[in-house]
Amino acid sequence: MSLKLFDTVPDFTQESTFGTLNFYDWAESSWVVLFSHPKDFTPVCTTELGAVARLKPEFDKRGVKVIGLSVDPVDRHLDWANDIARTQGAALNFPLIADVDQRIAHLLGLIHPNASDTATVRTVYVIDPAKRVRLTLTYPASTGRNFDEILRTIDSLQLTDSHKVATPADWKQGDDVIILPSLGEDEARALFPKGWTEHTSYLRTVPQPHPANERP
Repeated sequence: MSLKLFDTVPDFTQESTFGTLNFYDWAESSWVVLFSHPKDFTPVCTTELGAVARLKPEFDKRGVKVIGLSVDPVDRHLDWANDIARTQGAALNFPLIADVDQRIAHLLGLIHPNASDTATVRTVYVIDPAKRVRLTLTYPASTGRNFDEILRTIDSLQLTDSHKVATPADWKQGDDVIILPSLGEDEARALFPKGWTEHTSYLRTVPQPHPANERP
């Protein structure tokens, strides 16, 4: 069964392109993006791994570690990494788990019987420092993943974990945010003394507070 929002990701130890990797030890207290691939040397996944390699400074800036998983052995991963660097202009700069026995794919619910009884589906998990799943996305084989959207979601999660706000549709860093409807007038006034724009009694917007990883 696949992991659901706020489920705790179980710990595991497996071989990877960074050597033997214990997930909890590697993750430490960071946010993590874990994304799976059905197998090596697939065209869409080649472009995705290159995209993440190019975006790694953006993940680093947010205190996020990235890790991939595919069901081929380390030597195939390393050969694939040569293709990724040559065709995508970015070398693999994060670990790729070698889940040869599919043990981790089953542990994390990445085998989907409606897609295949053997191959991992192309899933993304965003995992918080408490090792809880905070976002899950599953893509069809024909559609490359949008890692800018994953960064946007991480920005929202980190902001809303630190402030009593939510983010509206198509929100991006710096846009106005929504005051939680659960906040009464007095509590809202204390938290947002400059006031807000009241569109309805349940939809109140304010300028974005500073995100958790920035000082005002």
